[in-house]
Amino acid sequence: MLSIIIVSWNIAPLVSDCLRSIPAGAGNLEYRVIVVDNASTDSTPERVAQDFPEVKLIRNSENAGFARANNQGIRSAEGSRYVLLLNGDTIVKAGALATMARFMDQHPGVGACGPRLVRPDGRPQPYAFGNDPTLPYIIARRAKQRLFRRDLHDWAASEVREVDWVSGACLMVRDRALQQVGLLDDNMFMYFEDNDWCLRIRKAGWKVCHNPMAEVIHLGGQSLAKNPSARQEYHRSLRYFYAKHYGPFFQRALDGLLALYSGTANA
Repeated sequence: MLSIIIVSWNIAPLVSDCLRSIPAGAGNLEYRVIVVDNASTDSTPERVAQDFPEVKLIRNSENAGFARANNQGIRSAEGSRYVLLLNGDTIVKAGALATMARFMDQHPGVGACGPRLVRPDGRPQPYAFGNDPTLPYIIARRAKQRLFRRDLHDWAASEVREVDWVSGACLMVRDRALQQVGLLDDNMFMYFEDNDWCLRIRKAGWKVCHNPMAEVIHLGGQSLAKNPSARQEYHRSLRYFYAKHYGPFFQRALDGLLALYSGTANA
């Protein structure tokens, strides 16, 4: 059983398209879908309830944030072999979820995996995966962008690779790994909860892999460039991540580098 958790907030047309794409993406997999709505003020929960009666809908009275809302869905997913976090602004390509689950079945040491995320025009989306956001990594990434106008990673890579984290836009986690490490850290309202989760999964002895054989279209990822409050939340979550995993010294060092840190949705 695959449990698919979708957090929605004022994205009625997008989440409808996402839900319609899931059957073809899942193929012959047995699955269920849980939508957690974060107090949308548009018609999102009403449209989900009306058009997708088979979906379990959890309605929040306030915006609980990405991590906490996903945790609500995960708690409702008992008995699942795999749990999938899926953004509501995604379109699952045919067979993508089946490919990810089959990969996990064939590689029992993998605790989490993510697909190739692509833009609507088919180009690979940056930051579908990466390394832990250590200070050397941040500096190296920013330097390559500034000096060579290139990213540190090859987002179009065609081979499965072991990575430090994969994006929470589409993140499949094995139930046994989940039982070991627990839920997402809901102290993070949004951003870096996927980095934190993947790091804890790796510390528990599991591998995290990026599998480009599965593709999912992601329509989002631009909020930081347009939304100052999102950028503030991004920096707050990054500082919390540092305090949690690296300690106060490195957190203070990070403060001096935030001006150099690329304004992207993940590390």
